[in-house]
Amino acid sequence: MNEPLPDPFADRPDWAPRPPRPVEIVPATARVGLRGQRVRVGLPGLGWRGDLRADDRVVQSSRTYVPVIPEHEWYRAETDQVEVFAPLMPVERVWVETIGAPLEGPAGRDPGLRLVSLDGPSHRPPLPVIDADSVVGRRVVHVVDSTEQRDLRAVTETYSGADGDICVRVTPEAEWYRWAWRGQAPTTLEVPVHLLWIE
Repeated sequence: MNEPLPDPFADRPDWAPRPPRPVEIVPATARVGLRGQRVRVGLPGLGWRGDLRADDRVVQSSRTYVPVIPEHEWYRAETDQVEVFAPLMPVERVWVETIGAPLEGPAGRDPGLRLVSLDGPSHRPPLPVIDADSVVGRRVVHVVDSTEQRDLRAVTETYSGADGDICVRVTPEAEWYRWAWRGQAPTTLEVPVHLLWIE
């Protein structure tokens, strides 16, 4: 009677949710639409700044520029239909976040140090929320079956939900930023951590 219970998932190696498609970063000089896209700006060898959105390219004196707006200002402009200041960045200093191809193999934190090239901005692969140190304010992806819901922010750390699941409350990103500029509490959704990934 002291025999261990059988593992119900032993014959189903694919029972765990698949990670969302990773973010890939491409130069804005490529033929990609820019309006509303998340972008990074900077210089190779120096560094990169994120949490920015772009507008359509502008040509002035035969040079191409990209209007770049802090993400919170982008959402305020789109929600309240107001004008906001957008500095013009040379197109060669702008990189666009796009959604890449699905990852193959298991996802999770790679052990050890991960070195990157300074030639362009980099982005880590999706990380299961359960493996993260902290999640409040982070961009998360809610994955159900093969559907990815993006543009979400975590508003709590992990906690034990009413049904005993480990959960995180999330909100649409527009409401996350509205919370800052209006003080209006966001609507939130409780999501089990096994369905959430840090983008």
